[in-house]
Amino acid sequence: MSAPELLAQWRSHLADALRRSPHTVRAYTSAAQRLIAARELSSWEDIAALEAHDLRAHLAARREEGIANASAARELSALKAFIAFARSESGDPDPAAPRVRGPRLKKGLPRPVTPDEAINIADLIDGTATEDWIGARDRAVLLLMYGSGLRIAEALSLQGRDAPLGETLQVTGKGGKQRLVPILPITRDAVSAYTEACPYPLSAREPLFRGAKGGALSQGMVQKAMARARRALGLPDTATPHALRHSFATHLLGAGADLRSLQELLGHASLGSTQIYTKVDAASLLENYRSAHPRAKKG
Repeated sequence: MSAPELLAQWRSHLADALRRSPHTVRAYTSAAQRLIAARELSSWEDIAALEAHDLRAHLAARREEGIANASAARELSALKAFIAFARSESGDPDPAAPRVRGPRLKKGLPRPVTPDEAINIADLIDGTATEDWIGARDRAVLLLMYGSGLRIAEALSLQGRDAPLGETLQVTGKGGKQRLVPILPITRDAVSAYTEACPYPLSAREPLFRGAKGGALSQGMVQKAMARARRALGLPDTATPHALRHSFATHLLGAGADLRSLQELLGHASLGSTQIYTKVDAASLLENYRSAHPRAKKG
């Protein structure tokens, strides 16, 4: 099999089977292409045979080319996924990727998660979960927090009757206060992918997001998944699930959304709670959201 054929199959698996974002598909395919060229690989069996020392040598060569620790950590995650896929394709009964620690990263100042980082976190969690439906579940929860500014408890309080999602969603927040939040196409698709894959019946008045044994999904499980992705991507400890909600607010304000609209979207009881982000004035609620949010335009 030629290198282009291997890469085409890998790209198709990422885009079609795993439904990764275009950014992740490009990054993971590029990482695989570099590995194939550097090691002169020509079959899934060749790739499946790679061990930890091979990955370390490849990453060392990449470091000599000048990539930073954070980029090396992201490339390692991509290559682990690629090798695990190769082992599955070659019939390996234990298709786990080689165990290689990523580079140590200096702790940076607390900062919002960038748009690409938010999607990369969700995609990585999806791709490294123990079961496909669990990965789809966690991706959907995190995209609800980043794309709609939900608190983790609000996302986990959704019920089966809330799916499928429309363009907006009514959420019950602190103190029983209800608000209307817009839903991004990428979030809507993620929730749909989860509901299709979930092995448990999602009845109207039962929790939408289920744990591995069928009960309600706990906040702790989402936090653990986020922590694993944070370490793999070399992000600071401040990159928690709640940071996705902060990023939602920061990105919208920075792009022109007004403070009172954001107060409504976040469900804050007072404007003072929203002012911790910044002071920016602008126009109306849903219109601002669709024009300002970096992921509001699909494609």
